[in-house]
Amino acid sequence: MKKFGVGIQLYGVKNAMQKDFEGTLAAVKEMGYEYVEFAGFYGKTAEEIRAILAKLGLKCVSVHQGLDFFNEDPQAGVDFLKAFGVKYVVIPWYAKEALAGTDKWEATLASFTEKAKLFQANGMMLGYHNHDFEFKRFEGKYIHDHIFDAIPEELIVPELDTCWVHYAGLDPADKIREFAGRVDIVHLKDFNCKELGGGPAYALIDADGNPIDVPSREDNGFRFAPLGRGRQDFTKILTACEESGTQIVIVEQDRVYDGMTELEAAKISRDYLKNTFGL
Repeated sequence: MKKFGVGIQLYGVKNAMQKDFEGTLAAVKEMGYEYVEFAGFYGKTAEEIRAILAKLGLKCVSVHQGLDFFNEDPQAGVDFLKAFGVKYVVIPWYAKEALAGTDKWEATLASFTEKAKLFQANGMMLGYHNHDFEFKRFEGKYIHDHIFDAIPEELIVPELDTCWVHYAGLDPADKIREFAGRVDIVHLKDFNCKELGGGPAYALIDADGNPIDVPSREDNGFRFAPLGRGRQDFTKILTACEESGTQIVIVEQDRVYDGMTELEAAKISRDYLKNTFGL
């Protein structure tokens, strides 16, 4: 199997990051993660982040960043991210009330396109990270596909979250192949639940990386899990990634349970990729 770069979405170790920013980054580097994806910056300057990443030998390929970060001074926001090497600026979540099928869709599309052109002009790329609700249909196709049909391919890439694709009832490997050549980064996330398609069960985050508590639609027994401890078929997913040109896979676990720490979960996932797939 292809030797993918392996990264971690730092939202999965958010409490550890809050307590010890540099120590947590050092810990994930020691586990074997090569890349990090930020979701909030914990009060650090761009220069501080760049220095710590360089010291530890980590690379930041992408960030989860709400687009309001760029409203007041768009270029300053871009320059902040460029300072520590960000290539993909990924929308982590967007309200379904402003996506296709709503009266806000045209404004959303204009905002996405405007920001995408700004990023492109600065050697970066807009990305979109899905949850499960984007795989509801409007006018015969998924809301997710409305986004990627409406915005030119050279301006936006998907960051497919394999957990939410699967939880919505789709095969994540099939969805990865649909976007072959555009899936440089893919989220690997495992989970367990009673029924697929049971509705949202995730914690949302604001532009600063702080959680927004949203009650789940129903009690579906949903739980995030370290890689290899849930219902995902990662052999199938990684084969699709290999065939579709993925360069970096990013581990994400939004929440831990039963006394397991965030860093323990991150290590279980990293060891699983190493021991099972040689990554």
